[in-house]
Amino acid sequence: MHCHVFTYGSLMFAPVWEKVVRGSYRSAPATARDYARFDISGETYPGMVARAGAQVDGVVYFDVSADDIAALDAFEGTEYRRDTISVVLDSGDTVAAASYVFIASRRLGATVWRPESFQLERFLRTYCPR
Repeated sequence: MHCHVFTYGSLMFAPVWEKVVRGSYRSAPATARDYARFDISGETYPGMVARAGAQVDGVVYFDVSADDIAALDAFEGTEYRRDTISVVLDSGDTVAAASYVFIASRRLGATVWRPESFQLERFLRTYCPR
C-alpha cells in the first residue's frame, strides 16, 4: 500500500525526512485547509489540529511505501494520529494524503509555529542521532 504524506513540521525538512524513511520520493509544496499549526510546550516541532478557516503550508511526498509509513508512524509516536486529509497543491489540484494530527491537546501551545523558527540542528541531535 502506497499513499501520499503531507508534512508540516520537522518532516518537511529533508534532513529529518531522510533520517526517518528509506525510500526516495517526489515531493511538492501543499496546503492543508481548515487546519492550524501550533508550538508544543518545550519542543522545537509543532502539532497540527483541525481549525476552521485556518491553513497550514507544508510538503507532500508522493506514493510513500508501506514500510516507510510504518517508520513514520513509529517516529511520530502516540501524541499524533495518522489521518487522511485533503491538501491543495500549488497547481490547484487537491489530493488525499496521510498526515499526523496532534492529539495531546494539553501540550499544545497558543503560538502559531513557523517553519523559519525550526531549530533543525537541535532537533537532529535530539531525535535523529543516527
